[in-house]
Amino acid sequence: MLAVGTWLRDHPEVSHLVLDNGHELGNHTFNHRPMRRLSPATTYDEIARCRDELSQRTGDPGVWFRPSGTPRATATILAAAGRAGYRVSVAYDVDPRDYQDPGAAAVRRRVRESVKSGSIVSLHLGHSGTVQALPGILEDLTSMGLRSVGLSRLPGLPTPR
Repeated sequence: MLAVGTWLRDHPEVSHLVLDNGHELGNHTFNHRPMRRLSPATTYDEIARCRDELSQRTGDPGVWFRPSGTPRATATILAAAGRAGYRVSVAYDVDPRDYQDPGAAAVRRRVRESVKSGSIVSLHLGHSGTVQALPGILEDLTSMGLRSVGLSRLPGLPTPR
């Protein structure tokens, strides 16, 4: 799970639930602003503030960083992430646009039509269609011979500390 710093701050109990249940927790910026539009200083601040929130809540800044508002990091974002201590900026290749609240059926269909082995799917908390679609998405993955795994199980990515 890649968490936004303000969400971590507002839901302090959830970070331990995530980790205690064997899931990974990483940085998805502090305010979830569109990072491609930010200055280098603001970009760094967004990453560093979420890193600090993660560290305060869990004792660890996490290994994973994913920029908000873009599927892939720019050179500016990569430089800021590295300066903040993140060696890897996670990208995704499947975006069912669940944040637009198209409904569970659309979210499930969009994932099923786009996912392949090694895909990283972007899904968002706080959207009922996402929550409702998740069991069906997991069923679809199984029927396709795929399964959901944490980032540390993907080839070429570092393992959590």
